[in-house]
Amino acid sequence: MAGPIFVDMSQGKLFRVVSAFSLAAGLAAQQGLLQAQVVPEDETRIRWSQSNAASRYRRPSGPEPVTVATKESAAEEQYLSLNEALRRALENSEVIRVLAGVTATSSGRTIYDTAIAVTPIDIAKAKFDPVFQANSTQRRNETPFLDPLTPAIDGLTTAGNDYGVKVTDRNLLGGTAAIGADNRWDSRDIGGFSSRNQPVMSVSYTQPILAGAGRAANEAPIVAARLQQEQSYFQFKDAMQHLVRDVISAYWLLVQARTELWAREIQVEQLEFSFRSLEAKADVGLRNRPAAAQAQASWSNARATLVQARANVLQREAALRNILGLPPEDGQRLVPSTPPTRDRIEFRWKEIVETAQSSRPDLIELNLILAADRQRLVQQANLAKPSLDATAGYRWNGLSGRTLAGESVSAGPGDNTDWTMGVVFTVPLSLRESRARVRNQELLIAKDRANIQQMLHQVEHQLATSLRTIEQNLQQYEAYREARQASAFNVRAQRANIQAQRDTILSELLAITDWANAVAAEAQSLTAYNTELANLELQSGTILETHGVRFMEERFGSIGPRGWCMEENGSYPQSLKPGDNVPRYAEEQRPSEQAFDLKDFPRRGGAAETRVPEIPAGPDLPDPR
Repeated sequence: MAGPIFVDMSQGKLFRVVSAFSLAAGLAAQQGLLQAQVVPEDETRIRWSQSNAASRYRRPSGPEPVTVATKESAAEEQYLSLNEALRRALENSEVIRVLAGVTATSSGRTIYDTAIAVTPIDIAKAKFDPVFQANSTQRRNETPFLDPLTPAIDGLTTAGNDYGVKVTDRNLLGGTAAIGADNRWDSRDIGGFSSRNQPVMSVSYTQPILAGAGRAANEAPIVAARLQQEQSYFQFKDAMQHLVRDVISAYWLLVQARTELWAREIQVEQLEFSFRSLEAKADVGLRNRPAAAQAQASWSNARATLVQARANVLQREAALRNILGLPPEDGQRLVPSTPPTRDRIEFRWKEIVETAQSSRPDLIELNLILAADRQRLVQQANLAKPSLDATAGYRWNGLSGRTLAGESVSAGPGDNTDWTMGVVFTVPLSLRESRARVRNQELLIAKDRANIQQMLHQVEHQLATSLRTIEQNLQQYEAYREARQASAFNVRAQRANIQAQRDTILSELLAITDWANAVAAEAQSLTAYNTELANLELQSGTILETHGVRFMEERFGSIGPRGWCMEENGSYPQSLKPGDNVPRYAEEQRPSEQAFDLKDFPRRGGAAETRVPEIPAGPDLPDPR
């Protein structure tokens, strides 16, 4: 009969093995191989990439932008209605832009944000997915011991394989069920066997009774993740609302700039005519030289204002192009073709406030934050309880193998069984951390409620401000329209006085300037009125609905819990894109500024040359006393 196998572990052999290993490790460390392959290098200097290597994405540059110094070119004019402007902005809204002065910038929101916010829901659900575990371990153990019969240290060798499988699953009540099968195989003589198998099959269940128990507490992370996904949706909707409002604002600002440019061009034209007339008279006698100098000063100031007006048109068109997602220059001039409305709109204050309180995305977002914090409070209050778990388990133990005599023996599957049942109680003596977390959530809920009340207060004030601004702009427009008509009449009257030699040229110069300022103010007030109407829809949270904008979910195929072979194409949300807007605004085949009746100025002569004249030298002025 064979006995255990003993291995001679002499001190000389062990010393040689340890010495060889130490020498190899020392050489590797000395040459830096160990540090290079196992341990990361220390950061002893500042690192950065080359600019051209780090910035790899490019886009071709477009034509050179037009400036006030650009010579007149035969650029094609493209009529652009407000309906078309909104449609283009929605088409190019992969990244949502907002208006910022004379430019547009990214709001930080994209069409992918809401789809990204869906993934934490599956992450929260993942802890309730079954977990499969399999293991297989080969082993060979040599245990040294002192042989009492001989003055030497021998070794006992055992070898074999341990393998098993196990499936665990956690349910929504917090309990965890497990079923597993394991086997231990020994290939050397042990326990009277030349080889043996020890199979074990077990089932167990653990159910929390206090902390971790209950469907509400276990579902709280999933519900909170869903609420966060809804927050992302309303944040996206709020950004889209600002995009629509800012497109409308950029559109009317361009209309205002083009109208003011027209007024400044007429102002320069008329002031130049006055100066040329006085210059011709000044050549005859010195009596008209001061009047000519005054006319030239007024004309020069008007020309500077004209340069500013032209630059403003270019900047406003560039801002509109930016927010629409168009290049800075494409060889075309955008010409707005939607006339501004002058209609007075009656508002019902209570209905507007109620609509805003139920429709504004930012207010809905605050309510969702409150709901999510309440779910976290449920979870934290549950975790603040002591841990009391009920456990139960049952195990079937087997044994089979070949004896040292060569016979095969085995035990029946139900001959040897184990069972356990009990409870495990664990509690920190102070519960300091868990109760602090509960208190933190209670304070966050109080903060959320305060933020909601503040937002309701703020919304009402914003709506009131918007209504006051609407009425102010409309009445200012009506007043400036009358001022424009009066200024045009004043120009005619001053010209009649000058022809009758009852007044000086200064009165006519002031009258022309007053008329141009009145036109600019009229355009500013009416376009601001139209912009503020859109802003009121933004403040009430209905601007997307009034423009017929709806969202469409785009889907894409991605690997899911069941793997590629079990998934269908388009199985997950990819993005949330806005659809086309419903045509709402009037469209005409003429520039929007034509709505301001651009032909009403009392002209008296054509435009003169554009060169800057020089006043002939006059007598020297006396020194001041």
